[in-house]
Amino acid sequence: MELNDATIREALLQKLDRQKSRPRAVIQELHVHNGKAIADVVALHSEAHCYEIKGATDRIERIAIQGMYYNAVFRRITLVTTECNLQRALRLAPRFWGIMVAIAVGENVRFRHIRAARLNPTFEKQSATMTLWKSEMLELVSEPGAERKPRRLLAQLIAETRRELELSMTICDLLIGRRFRAQTLVPSTM
Repeated sequence: MELNDATIREALLQKLDRQKSRPRAVIQELHVHNGKAIADVVALHSEAHCYEIKGATDRIERIAIQGMYYNAVFRRITLVTTECNLQRALRLAPRFWGIMVAIAVGENVRFRHIRAARLNPTFEKQSATMTLWKSEMLELVSEPGAERKPRRLLAQLIAETRRELELSMTICDLLIGRRFRAQTLVPSTM
């Protein structure tokens, strides 16, 4: 079995779904920093937990660039990779990132936890807020004329008025709401 992104992702999604502390929702391919990076899997518990997948043939060195964006946006991040990438992962991933190794066992994929994700000390409230759509940001701003302000200014206003944990949890709730709204939209027949 080839441990590529798709195979690992499918197994990771199944693992998250079977956890005791199962996420309230999961988003795949979440764009962060205006699309400069795309988080592979984001598990939405009380806060968002980003999982970056690097399969056997992926260039793990890419986490150096991607990680800058994830570090600004998520308070918890885990790299999911393969045994052949483990040594480089240990060197490249920040110490607060969790690391899991995907292992092929027959037709199944199992995961071995190398280290748990710890609280990210480089989280940036304004960058995290930019993960939201403007309509979602407007739910958090009561200032008159806010709808005419650009997203970056709205993100700054929101970041200035909320503590880190509160903001992270609010963003998570809004992302869950986004996912729910997307699932309930009925395609037009016209």
